[in-house]
Amino acid sequence: MTDPEDTRGTIARRTLIGAIGFASLGGIAASALGLTGRGAAPARIAAVTFTPSPTALRVTASPTPTMDHDAHAEMLVKAFPAKTQGAGLQELASRVVDGAREFELTCDKISWEVTPGVIVDALAYNGQVPGPIVRVTEGERLRVKVTNKTDQTTGVHWHGQRIVNKMDGVPFITQPTIKPGETFVYDFVAKPFGSHMYHSHHNATEQVGRGMLGPLLVMPKDPANDPRYDKDELFIFNDQLGGLTINGKGFPATFPYTAKLGERIRFRFMNEGTMAHPAHLHGLTLEVFARDGYPLPQPFKCDTLNVAPGERWDAIVVADEPGVWAFHCHILNHAEGATGMFGMVTALIVR
Repeated sequence: MTDPEDTRGTIARRTLIGAIGFASLGGIAASALGLTGRGAAPARIAAVTFTPSPTALRVTASPTPTMDHDAHAEMLVKAFPAKTQGAGLQELASRVVDGAREFELTCDKISWEVTPGVIVDALAYNGQVPGPIVRVTEGERLRVKVTNKTDQTTGVHWHGQRIVNKMDGVPFITQPTIKPGETFVYDFVAKPFGSHMYHSHHNATEQVGRGMLGPLLVMPKDPANDPRYDKDELFIFNDQLGGLTINGKGFPATFPYTAKLGERIRFRFMNEGTMAHPAHLHGLTLEVFARDGYPLPQPFKCDTLNVAPGERWDAIVVADEPGVWAFHCHILNHAEGATGMFGMVTALIVR
């Protein structure tokens, strides 16, 4: 017969091992979520009390070293918008050739500065992250020449477009890969209208994660199919290249949105990341009217709009109250930590 004391000792030892494993896992999870360094500091195990009882295990954390949170937070806010290398979103030039609107995209290996001093190895379209804005009109024939200047094979998917199968951009299903040095021409009619995306669909976790993504905006043939707006803005989430970003930059290097009092701003929210991101605007209202490019049968109002991976949402904001309004992902450890705001934070400035 097993001695009861031995049994309790065995259970307690297993409990200790499990607790240490759980603490290690918690540290890994905190690191993966960005909670270390710029977020909440990981707790340090100061003491483990062990007695031969499964309920007697106690793990206590020592106090976090004191820091001047106010000074760090104020420094970051005052630096906003911090200057970094790499321009913001740019419109891609086009020309009409043989009845088609023609664009040229290159796939490049570049260095990209996400926040001041944080420079990462990126894969990009035309040397920028996100890639340039491709803008066409509904029903227009679109021709895009894609030249691969990287050392990886690739392909480009036109996310949200109803096109012929061979132009869908999925290597080994609809086309061969675009090998380094090669050019592939995508040729299709742009439809439906709305906010769409283009991105790699080959080794996509790495290639999209490192920056091979961009906005495809198909304007309606009849402008009356869209609500009236004065400004057209993009809000693109990514959570891989250099951390948590909006339009390729992390706070305080994100670009603020600006508006004159009374203007109507159209925001096109896009999520090219791997996690859902609820976009929250302080002080003003999002009037949501389209999802994935399709007009909603019943628009709605909110101040927090969840944007899942691959989704696009369109909303109008009426700039009816002056001030600097915070605009950020409301998963708080994507936007603020022990040293102040970081990552998915920007602002709408109404003057």
